[in-house]
Amino acid sequence: MLRAAEDTRTGARTAPPTWVVIALACAGQFLVVLDVSVVNVALPSMRTDLGLSGPGLQWVVNAYSIAFAGFMLLGGRAGDLYGRKRMFLVGLALFTLASAGGGLAQEGTQLLLARAAQGLGAAVLAPSTLTILTSSVPEGAARARAIATWTAVGAGGGAAGGLVGGLLVDGLSWRWVLLINVPVGAVVLAGAARWLVESRAGDGRRLDLPGALLVTAGLATLAYGIVQTETEGWTAAATLVPLGAGAALIGAFLAVEARTGAPLMPLKLLRLRSVSSANTAMFVSGSAMFCMWFFMTLYAQNVLGYSPLGAGLAVVPSSLAVVVGSKSAPRLMPVVGAREVAVLGTLLAAAGFGWQSTMTADGRYLTAILLPGILMMAGAGLAATPLAALATSGAAPEDAGLVSGLVNTSRVMGGSLGLAVMFTIAAARTGGGTSGAALTAGYALAFRVSGVMLLAGAVLMFVWLPRSVSPPRISRR
Repeated sequence: MLRAAEDTRTGARTAPPTWVVIALACAGQFLVVLDVSVVNVALPSMRTDLGLSGPGLQWVVNAYSIAFAGFMLLGGRAGDLYGRKRMFLVGLALFTLASAGGGLAQEGTQLLLARAAQGLGAAVLAPSTLTILTSSVPEGAARARAIATWTAVGAGGGAAGGLVGGLLVDGLSWRWVLLINVPVGAVVLAGAARWLVESRAGDGRRLDLPGALLVTAGLATLAYGIVQTETEGWTAAATLVPLGAGAALIGAFLAVEARTGAPLMPLKLLRLRSVSSANTAMFVSGSAMFCMWFFMTLYAQNVLGYSPLGAGLAVVPSSLAVVVGSKSAPRLMPVVGAREVAVLGTLLAAAGFGWQSTMTADGRYLTAILLPGILMMAGAGLAATPLAALATSGAAPEDAGLVSGLVNTSRVMGGSLGLAVMFTIAAARTGGGTSGAALTAGYALAFRVSGVMLLAGAVLMFVWLPRSVSPPRISRR
């Protein structure tokens, strides 16, 4: 088997084994997605140990998600211009160092700064994971299988957060939900430095600094406005002002991109049907599906009386269903088409959400968590693989990193917005009640609305998505 090592006779560098590239890319993606959710079960312990206030505790989560969403497009374009391997290493190194800083934090401010630095590292790292994978695996069935693995690992990372966090908090301490990233990150860093081969498509172009500043500020401000809805509501000035400012900054970004000679995001990308339709579909489906883990965990703990670890174990089958769905998609895509597989997965997930919306305060594990959870996540995995493949197809190679950043941005922003909306809907139905019946009614309504959104998303996909993955376009620059 070939190794990414120097040939002693020619000094040439041979290509690494494909499975090594896939493993390294997926490991990076797993760490990034895991840290979105792994800290949730550790929040009470963090509050006790560091004396965090209620709002401070919320910012342990939000500092990461805002930095992650805000810098994603910039991280993707930086990979195109300066090298995908280089940005992978820079992002992972920052993420690993920030994890160590957070795990060793002695006061709340240190922890929040470390979480923001983690999010920045994740934003640089995440787009490179998909770009390295797509640039290393040839177009066709092999790439579809690789994207399926990347999708399954990413979804599994989000699903595993509660379980991993519960095990670490119960067995060690809250600090290890962050410190565990240090040895894992060091191993992946060493492997990436050794095995990955550099690729870039900058052609001497410089970074579009005005565009970079505008889109980063716009996305971060929008993300801030979205998370404000959890405590301030949708009509408060603390929510409306950042949402309006974020939208204005994104509008200014689009205006700048239409006029600059070397834009951060060429607007022609949005005219590609595969890119625009798949990212829109990913945003819509993410808005509906992201809330699943949140409400399932609350239902298991607050209504059915599960412990944090028990709640994490309860959704393990759902996590496995994501993997099965993701890995099944490449087998179906050549037979029935990428669009049809995405629609089928979305309808399957909608059926699971509909079933989950029948939950009761005295529900049994088999019918209230296990079976609907498997349906929801098997459908999510089945839909995610063709959507990711379509979203990254058709663009020129020099835009691959940017398109990968756009994929991750659509998913993260859609998930954040969807969770905020569903949280508001559930709270309105609950009406301040704390009984099992009141809480269940709120959670059930959130699942019902999400199911309707998925049905609308399936129609959107069938009408707008191209039937199959298109090859990369030749640059006309």
